[in-house]
Amino acid sequence: MIAENFHQVEAEIDAAKARRRPVVGDKDVLLVAVTKNHDVEAMREAIDAGATTVGENRIQEAVSKYDVLDRSVSWHLIGHLQTNKAKQAVRYFDLIHSVDSEHLAKALDQAAGKMNKVQDILIQVNLAKEASKSGVYREDLLALLDTIDKNMEHLHIVGLMCIAPNYEDVEECRPLFHEMYEIFSKVKEISYKTANIRYLSMGMSHDYKIAVEEGANIVRVGTAIFGARQY
Repeated sequence: MIAENFHQVEAEIDAAKARRRPVVGDKDVLLVAVTKNHDVEAMREAIDAGATTVGENRIQEAVSKYDVLDRSVSWHLIGHLQTNKAKQAVRYFDLIHSVDSEHLAKALDQAAGKMNKVQDILIQVNLAKEASKSGVYREDLLALLDTIDKNMEHLHIVGLMCIAPNYEDVEECRPLFHEMYEIFSKVKEISYKTANIRYLSMGMSHDYKIAVEEGANIVRVGTAIFGARQY
């Protein structure tokens, strides 16, 4: 069932790409299989079906799976990250989606420096200014990008991430995703020292099709692949 679901999501992504507005283009879309609260066997099924990237929300859960998974895969941290977990995040994850402050960026930069690593990150944007979600506000985004790019040599900004509000009518996500793509497009045009803005991570199980239509090139899908989470 997981393999069937995975291939169905892939097909839905391809269909959504075909519906994109011409200005958005037709770049590849990376499907991140979100494995929060799903066991290692379920992860293996998804990877064997073609998943190349897994996304975890919590450091502790990822660490418990990392050494026993027995599969070659890229690990993305997609959940909120506390600064006291920065060292573990840098050790285990290839891409951190949820950098939302200078304070957190500094902690990650220091941790990466001690490991002699350059850590790829996305900047999380709280476009809807929801109190329940993390992320930098739009008006503070450029300053944070500039500060990290100029001062944190062990961090490499590769894109932006956002989470849409959980609207009852999923179509209400569209204006936000459209606006986020416009921000992404403008930021890509800025000349940075090391930052290479090429990824826009937005869209989850309930809204990933709209996100792809509006320009996402990373989507984070869990329930649509694995079914309801096992709590």
